[in-house]
Amino acid sequence: MAISLERAALAVIDVQNDFCPGGALAVTGGDAVVAPINRILPGFGVRVLTQDWHPADHLSFAANHPGAAPFSTTEMPYGTQVLWPTHCVQGTEGAAFHPALATTPADLVIRKGFRPAIDSYSAFFENDRETPTGLAGYLRERGVEALYLAGLATDFCVAYSALDAVRLGFSAIVLTDACRGIDLDGSLAAAMAGMAEAGVGFAAAADLPG
Repeated sequence: MAISLERAALAVIDVQNDFCPGGALAVTGGDAVVAPINRILPGFGVRVLTQDWHPADHLSFAANHPGAAPFSTTEMPYGTQVLWPTHCVQGTEGAAFHPALATTPADLVIRKGFRPAIDSYSAFFENDRETPTGLAGYLRERGVEALYLAGLATDFCVAYSALDAVRLGFSAIVLTDACRGIDLDGSLAAAMAGMAEAGVGFAAAADLPG
């Protein structure tokens, strides 16, 4: 935690309309992350936003599996896949960033989940754990030593991103008061335990300078 924020990146994960109240896959209190993120964003040397960006025929959508209910699962070549309500479809209002999120300071926007046959939770890899987004190389070339993470949802895209950051050799710190979780059948507690075991750190955005 002694790393200067000028040598750190803030990854703002999927703060999009469909994940906020009123959206197609709303996370309870999802819009509450906007204010703390906006306050701390200018203090980081590197600012990255990620954006779910699905085609309408994406195979992670329950609607594209006849008879399947949202939040059920199916097996994909890369493993078990939760079938989600249709969300963050490319070019729709639901896929847009929350209107109050400060997007102007962003150095980079990573769009993920745009390949129809594979979902993408992590900011670093598609869910096959092999197809990269290019974020790791970008952070290394920018000289980033630590990655702070905030956004939605704690137990899916934030957790997957944090775990991959550690696996790739970055220090990863999740800002717990600037995240919110979905919590499917205990997924939030499991994600927090898994991150802690992997060496992910936890901190509060409220303790960082604005």
